[in-house]
Amino acid sequence: MIHCYKMGEYNIILDIASGSIHNVDDVAFDVISMYEQSSLDEIIKLVKMKYPKLTDDEINELFSEIEQLKSSGKLFADDAFAPSAAINQKVTIKALCMNVAHVCNMRCAYCFAGRGEYGGGDELMSLDVGKRAIDFLVENSDGRRNLDVDFFGGEPLLNWEVVKAIVAYAREIEKVKGKNFRFTFTTNGLMLDDEVMSFLNQEIHNVVLSLDGRPEVNDFYRVKADGSGSYAEIVDKYKKIVEVRKGKGYYIRGTITRKNLDFVNDILHLADLGFKEISLEPVVAKPGEEYGLTMDDLPDLSRQYEILATEMLRREKQKRGFSFYHFNLDLTGGPCIHKRIAGCGVGTEYLAVTPSGSLYPCHQFVGEEKFVIGNIWQGITNNELRSEFSGWDIYSRAKCKDCWAKMYCAGGCAANAYNDVGSIGAVYELGCEIFKKRLECAIMLKISQTLYLRV
Repeated sequence: MIHCYKMGEYNIILDIASGSIHNVDDVAFDVISMYEQSSLDEIIKLVKMKYPKLTDDEINELFSEIEQLKSSGKLFADDAFAPSAAINQKVTIKALCMNVAHVCNMRCAYCFAGRGEYGGGDELMSLDVGKRAIDFLVENSDGRRNLDVDFFGGEPLLNWEVVKAIVAYAREIEKVKGKNFRFTFTTNGLMLDDEVMSFLNQEIHNVVLSLDGRPEVNDFYRVKADGSGSYAEIVDKYKKIVEVRKGKGYYIRGTITRKNLDFVNDILHLADLGFKEISLEPVVAKPGEEYGLTMDDLPDLSRQYEILATEMLRREKQKRGFSFYHFNLDLTGGPCIHKRIAGCGVGTEYLAVTPSGSLYPCHQFVGEEKFVIGNIWQGITNNELRSEFSGWDIYSRAKCKDCWAKMYCAGGCAANAYNDVGSIGAVYELGCEIFKKRLECAIMLKISQTLYLRV
């Protein structure tokens, strides 16, 4: 399977199974596009009509090059990975999202967590629960050395002393247990101060800083408990913590809603503030929410991603580039084949733990009682649910089998699919289309960067 598209000045051919990417001229693009659907005689006839100056020798040479790429497994490669989906791999847990605070000092209208409470009341995780969650992760990680813990909420700074104590406990046991903990911390920034920044810089591998972009966009939905906007109170704090971290181990995380369909302006606003690591995510919304995105918005969203890619190239050449999370693409390494097939590990390798110690497949399912998968004392008790999550991959999802982007998205987000159509085995159609556009832009950027570096 191949995917052919044009973007900017490039004619791009992506070979799905091999991952090979080809930047070709107009003639090769047309021939490769027709190669599997048309006979040799039909292709030659069409090529001669469109490119009358081409000689037979030139056409034959092009076909010879295509055949060489095909025989070397770089074009029209067979899918050798389907059997890997059927391998019954032993599942071990490698990551926990620790919801240390089901309470928040903000009232963001689009918050999937119900303004931090996940459909319940205010609740903070105790240190005993936090320690037991760490122990649970260690006990169920088997031979894995690197373990990931994300402090999440609500707002985790509302339970700051417990966060620090959990980190200290993990550091105490990691050498004894032969583990290495990597912590992520997600915050709205209101309570950041020098002491917090110092600790985060010392102990936290990655800090996620919530900010939607321009002041008027951020303050439309991201408001404090009193209804006032948050931008002015946090932006200088974010600049300071990025400086403290020497520009490493952070990213600004914003949200795209119907309020900012021109979201490139928000990304560029953040870049102009000096932030180099930026992510804007499409909003998580149930159907019918006024801030939610629909398929009608896809043309605008697609145009914005292409505008962003072009602007990023321009700025990179001016030595003032920045990174956009969803355009980051590792073409030489990247995820292993198991991750490419099965995805993020929701419900299997990755779980979320609530302040009371309940386990969910991920943080986006918290509060949906039918998705309780166990608890940190008894472990996984709903094995049927876990089996359901482990059974879905790009080969078992009907809409993924023939999708050109399947080896990069791994079937998409189960929580988004559930919110959209009520099934974790379905696909979130708008999310799929957005992902494919981002991937096209990311590949174009890689080609441009590679050619630029050769000059």
